[in-house]
Amino acid sequence: MRVFVTGVGGYIGGAVAVRLLQEGHTVVGLTRDGAKVGALARLGIQPVVGTLDDADVLTVQARGADAVVNAADSDHLRAVRTLVAALAGSGKPLIHTSGSSIVGVGTDGEVSSAIFHEDVLDSDSGWEPEHPIRKARVAIDRLVLAAAEQGVRTAVLCHSLIYGPAQGLPGESVLIAALVRQARAAGVVRQVGGGGNIWSNVHLGDVAELYLLALEKSSPGTFYFVESGEESIGAMAAAIARCLGLPGPVPWHPDADADAADSVWDPQFAMHALGSNSRVRGSRARDLLGWRPRHHSIIDWLSSTSFGETVER
Repeated sequence: MRVFVTGVGGYIGGAVAVRLLQEGHTVVGLTRDGAKVGALARLGIQPVVGTLDDADVLTVQARGADAVVNAADSDHLRAVRTLVAALAGSGKPLIHTSGSSIVGVGTDGEVSSAIFHEDVLDSDSGWEPEHPIRKARVAIDRLVLAAAEQGVRTAVLCHSLIYGPAQGLPGESVLIAALVRQARAAGVVRQVGGGGNIWSNVHLGDVAELYLLALEKSSPGTFYFVESGEESIGAMAAAIARCLGLPGPVPWHPDADADAADSVWDPQFAMHALGSNSRVRGSRARDLLGWRPRHHSIIDWLSSTSFGETVER
């Protein structure tokens, strides 16, 4: 297949591109950074310089491909509309990347018992997110799924916290990188509140494998939660402290003074990401696509990582 991948210079898109190349597929990759063209070409990717706002570029590349993977930005409505319009009536796959922060619960670092399943986006589920950013992302996910009625073989892969080394160009995981950057800046590892809040998680290598399976097998209009375990942010922070040889984790609160907060985390990000729970269960990838993740412990990975280089998206 000739696959057009947006965000090919990023953490997820790069891993997907490399896995596709390993299977003998041709990868055409969109990058907004012209400085990455040479490095992408050396990986075997055919780079195209442009942004998600370049509707003409997206249209030409989508129509010229056998399949499209949108891994650049989960929240770019215009790009999704352009890709759907370009592929309408073609029967080609469009795999869209989302994130399980859509079901985020809490902001204070305390554990929640709320666990979400893949029927949460069904029209009759009665569930809607409260936060406006989450609401907008869910609307995009539903738009992608509904495009199955326009003759596009759509799927949404809604990832939990992704960990593992970059497999394309250097990249890093948003939540893990935020914890590491703060620790290095402050000389102490912090967590929001008690750190009891839990995130489902999945290894990047298993994520890349799932994209391959979805392109080959997914039925139109299917939503997948992508997870292979769960862990508390506090346990992750403790593993990072051991790896870096730093004290902690130490609680951080949004009303703390500037020195205690170390001016590294934006308070809204800290509360709604690092302080939230995102607990999901996904069976469809396993049952419908035969996905068998090989990695199941983010703590094992953190405990064996030097953090000498970047670690996520």
